[in-house]
Amino acid sequence: MSIIYVLIPIAILFVAIGIWIFFWAVRSKQFEDLEKEGFSILFDEDNKAKADEQKKPDDR
Repeated sequence: MSIIYVLIPIAILFVAIGIWIFFWAVRSKQFEDLEKEGFSILFDEDNKAKADEQKKPDDR
């Protein structure tokens, strides 16, 4: 039964850390544009491939 005196403060600490991380994310505008990152994942490789092709000299 004495373990509960250890587990409750640890649980409260975890909850406080989670709430702090959430408010930090909101203040640093992590949730402003939720669609942009999803689209950037889809089109990222195409842009890198085109950029690599433009940087390479032609071997003619």
